[in-house]
Amino acid sequence: MTDASEDAMTRTARDLLRTITAELAPDPRSNPLVPRIAAGKADREVLAALALEQTRIIPADRRAFLQLAVRSTAEPEADAYFTALAEGEALAQRRLPAFAAACGVDEDRAAAYLPLPGCQAYPAYVAWLALNAAPADAVLAVTANFSAWGGYCATIAAALRTHYGFDDEACAFFDFFAGPAGEPDRAAERAVQAALDAGRLDERRARAYGHLLQSYEALFWRTLERPA
Repeated sequence: MTDASEDAMTRTARDLLRTITAELAPDPRSNPLVPRIAAGKADREVLAALALEQTRIIPADRRAFLQLAVRSTAEPEADAYFTALAEGEALAQRRLPAFAAACGVDEDRAAAYLPLPGCQAYPAYVAWLALNAAPADAVLAVTANFSAWGGYCATIAAALRTHYGFDDEACAFFDFFAGPAGEPDRAAERAVQAALDAGRLDERRARAYGHLLQSYEALFWRTLERPA
């Protein structure tokens, strides 16, 4: 039987994660591109650019999460969280080529592609967090941001099937992120709770990190819509 005090502590971490996720939820107007994809109105060249940008972002984020895991050796719960995220990025990376191919992206085009600064600002900031943020603060910020990303991926996966004729293999990258987070969410709760119990969580700083992540996320989508 679960101890009541443990239940209370778990709810504290869960409530904090829910509160900050709600606070940082993006304004629907901040992402004009996903609604266009959802309606089938986005050009396939935009989808190709999305694939090409993600080809650079996914491995960069994976390395950043591994660095955060290394910096979390004294915080096993945060270590487990960032390790799980890194493993997820590795799985997503294996699903990305099918989407890129469906968008008409081949090796030559990928090699010649010049990344867009507005799209690469997001992984650059994740890398900054990996070097500078306290692991527990980064857990809170990253978890809040992933909630919005998962919703976008669910919308895109449905639209790719409905409006663009993509098969399950081509949609698998977005299906992966759209699915329930499962263990990463549980690991985030444990990491946040441990940090709260130890008094090493700076909620104000974590909120600032999360705000910047969401801002760079919005910049990513706006840049894709108007790359010039």
